[in-house]
Amino acid sequence: MKTDIYFVRHAQPDFSIKDDLIRPLSEKGIEDTRKVTNALIDKNITSIYSSPFKRAVDTIKDFAENTGLEIKTDDNFCERRVGEWVEDFKAFSLKQWEDFDFKLDGGESLRQVQERNIAALFEVIKNNHGKSIAIATHGTALSTIINYFNPDFGHAGFWSIVNKMPYILYFRFNGMKLESLDEIDII
Repeated sequence: MKTDIYFVRHAQPDFSIKDDLIRPLSEKGIEDTRKVTNALIDKNITSIYSSPFKRAVDTIKDFAENTGLEIKTDDNFCERRVGEWVEDFKAFSLKQWEDFDFKLDGGESLRQVQERNIAALFEVIKNNHGKSIAIATHGTALSTIINYFNPDFGHAGFWSIVNKMPYILYFRFNGMKLESLDEIDII
């Protein structure tokens, strides 16, 4: 039996807010949440999971309200914890992609991000076998998930999606095995 997972990377955040947990969406991000709803509305989604970060929850909220589905937050889907504000994000991310175990004090390595996200994903699949699920997530977290199934997806792949907000990827699983991975158009 097939399980469909729609990973929804959050819409554009307000970067003036430095606190990752409470960073809201920008005005454009708020407008774009309707596009997420339009892209998902015909996918027969039965459950919604989300990172607890405000921008992720707010990206999927319009869809939840339109379908009457509850948003279940899961800390395991949250973004990588950096540990401190990084001025040169590109250099930092390159170092992390080159060394999956590199992290700053109080932060997480990409390996740690990947392990918790994959464990949470497999738990969602196990509990929703044969259904269609939406999961609101983040760029780095989603990139580590892609990398798990396609190890050739690395720093260049990450940078190819870094400005795609919102962004939806459709994963089709047969059991716990990934069968296909496709981008969903957001119009």
